[in-house]
Amino acid sequence: VFPVGIAGLYLILTGNVRHLRRMRVLSSTLVLLLIAAPWHVLAALRNPAQGTVRGFLWFYFVNEHFLRYLNERVPRDYDTVPLLLFWGLLLVWLLPWSAFVAQGVGQAPRRWRQMRGQLDARGRANLLFLLWAAFILVFFSFSTRQEYYALPAVPALALLVGGWLGREAEEEPLQRSGRWSAAVLLALGVGIFAASLTLVLRSGPPPPGVDISDLLKKNPQEYALSLGHMLDLTPQALGAFRVPLLGTGIAFLLGTGLAWWFRRRGSPGKSNFALAAMMVVFLACAHQGLVIFEPVLSSKKLAQAIEQRWRPGELIVINGDYEDGSTLNFYTGIPVHMLNHREANLWYGSYFPDAPQVFEDDASFARLWSSSTRVYLFTAEEQVPALLAKREAPSYLLARSGGKLILSNRP
Repeated sequence: VFPVGIAGLYLILTGNVRHLRRMRVLSSTLVLLLIAAPWHVLAALRNPAQGTVRGFLWFYFVNEHFLRYLNERVPRDYDTVPLLLFWGLLLVWLLPWSAFVAQGVGQAPRRWRQMRGQLDARGRANLLFLLWAAFILVFFSFSTRQEYYALPAVPALALLVGGWLGREAEEEPLQRSGRWSAAVLLALGVGIFAASLTLVLRSGPPPPGVDISDLLKKNPQEYALSLGHMLDLTPQALGAFRVPLLGTGIAFLLGTGLAWWFRRRGSPGKSNFALAAMMVVFLACAHQGLVIFEPVLSSKKLAQAIEQRWRPGELIVINGDYEDGSTLNFYTGIPVHMLNHREANLWYGSYFPDAPQVFEDDASFARLWSSSTRVYLFTAEEQVPALLAKREAPSYLLARSGGKLILSNRP
């Protein structure tokens, strides 16, 4: 959809539809099918409809493409961000260069006569970049959407902005507009510094050895969005992020301040370098924040605790969606069983007659727990199975991290 829609619109608007003949559409389509079709055909043959389970072609093309777009995909284990937030986050993905988006977009020809006229190479490129970004954003405006669905439009906007920044360095009349954008960025930088400093001063350092999950407020109803965990943060939790918060505030204050000062002195190139250096520091702080938050997002420490004691024949059981404990599978390389969860990525394949028998219900789990086989149970602290929460069977705590437990049926 994207290549055909973007290129098609461009050729129509510029009056160059006949250019399609030079693109060898038929032969290149045959090459595409030669490369891609065999895998899809084989997958369809190996996974036909079986009983109540529909075949691969329905799942892959209908369910995961058309029904997902129409918000009818099965199972519905996803959410969609509001339209204004979806568009607004684009400015966040482009920071700090989003301050120059208006100038970048303004370069593109917008009049029909101008488009069909003799555009130079820059004009043609700017038109293509604008159509590229606009087509993707409009396409997802009518569908379900996660925050990151706008990312394919970012390279096009980056090229538009980069083109304008290049012109600004060469054409002095454009530098007045650049100074206004730098002033907006400076105001933003001061605001971010003030907010960061306020959060640092109001949030005390966490107690030594505290688990980050103990400082969060869980909002599982928001986790269907990719940034849902951001809503878990509390003033107490922010105390664990004091260093990256302070680094972010200082970086934005100095970076936007230098960018404004250099543009006032007629040096847009140095101004852009200051913004780029600012973002290097910010991304390092963001990475440090992810490392601090890692126990919530990953189960590496829990996997290591299992590996230290693992013996062949023992079992790992995940209580929850597979995604909640998938890093156990990743780090240990050991197949896992699931307790009362066939949702999300495992839903489709789990109902085939020849699917591995790794899905446990309460009754089979109770038998497994009381057997001679050692079982390692992964579970969130607030979702411990009733059998163990009510102490109807003994359990032993092996490890705890990020609000998640590893319990075992053997000491």
